[in-house]
Amino acid sequence: MPGADALPRLRQNYAAAFARHLFHRDEAALSAAYELGRHSLETGVSLLDVVLIHHEVLIEALSGLEGPQELADAAATFLVEVLASFEMARRAFQDGPGSAG
Repeated sequence: MPGADALPRLRQNYAAAFARHLFHRDEAALSAAYELGRHSLETGVSLLDVVLIHHEVLIEALSGLEGPQELADAAATFLVEVLASFEMARRAFQDGPGSAG
């Protein structure tokens, strides 16, 4: 279970990294997203908490961008990168010792 300050800190870091991604859609911005996901997984933040934080940050960003399609595309790319760690952990669990797969 994450510490009491883990979710507010994640939200703050998520908002900063997402803002950077909106203005600099480069590998460094996506790397920051990936690290957010990896750190969230390591500290016990749930996938649902990550998705809720993403939604909150996205809603805040709506007021600052020109077009909704641009924002939606950027948000999807960023979220996929954040969730990559969760997906790799799920696959490792499924494919672990004794799996039929």
